[in-house]
Amino acid sequence: MIEKLEIHHLRTLDALYRFENLSSAAEYLDLSQQAISLQLRKLREILCDQLFVRTGHGVKPTPYANRIEPYIHKVLIHLNEIPLPDSIAPNQIERTLVISATDYTQKVIVGDLIQVLRESAPGVKVIVTNIESVNLTKKMRQGEIDLAFTSEGYVPDGLISEPLFTEKYLCVSANKNITFDGFLALEQLVEHDFVVTSPGTGSFKGSADAWFTRQGLRRNVVVSVPSFFMAQEYLKQTNLVGFIPSRLLPCEGLMEIPLEKYPPGYEVVAAYHPGAKSDAFMTWLLDLVDKRFSASI
Repeated sequence: MIEKLEIHHLRTLDALYRFENLSSAAEYLDLSQQAISLQLRKLREILCDQLFVRTGHGVKPTPYANRIEPYIHKVLIHLNEIPLPDSIAPNQIERTLVISATDYTQKVIVGDLIQVLRESAPGVKVIVTNIESVNLTKKMRQGEIDLAFTSEGYVPDGLISEPLFTEKYLCVSANKNITFDGFLALEQLVEHDFVVTSPGTGSFKGSADAWFTRQGLRRNVVVSVPSFFMAQEYLKQTNLVGFIPSRLLPCEGLMEIPLEKYPPGYEVVAAYHPGAKSDAFMTWLLDLVDKRFSASI
């Protein structure tokens, strides 16, 4: 007859063990006293025992009820330990996480994130690849890439992007002949040749060109490089000027050139496929990224 026991029967027994009173047990379970009485009657039929007998102040368990009490508690404990779909124990996860990231976000975000994962989820191995833009949606849909860190304008359709923080640009150069009193006027700045960062496209058009046009100015771009790190290296070796994200500075060998105004910055985002919402580990990871980087950077 044991197989006829249901979860609500076990919870009724547990409440009666706790309170030894029908009305208190009913209140605890948010049921009527009549419902508790009916469940107790059903339990007596299933287990062929009175289970609880009336006393002057409530009810007392029978010897058989006392005997099975540890088993009832054990079953309920195991039931309560069953994980929900959105619950996760990071330190028990073993999997590979593939991150696609720009050189900038690899420096500013990914290194710190790897350290956090080593502490909280040591069973997670990480593969970091250079940013993928053309096939990013397809690769995420196929599970080849789990997460991307990039700027808002580079997130293709079909993906979700979560803003982390806004980065601003600073103007730098190794050219010690550039002089200024407090700040360098934009009209003087555009007299110098520029290097721009143009990942993947190799264009002489940078993100600041439209801004310069709005100021009624035009700059002369003579070098286009695929990453900010290479831009820093070429700036050190030439008399060029360029804009570098503030979180990559200071940089030895380069000096900041203060300006009266700056081109607009850009939003750094975490991008992922909508299917990641059903992945408990990814849900945990995205929450960690949001709390850690949107608050601390």
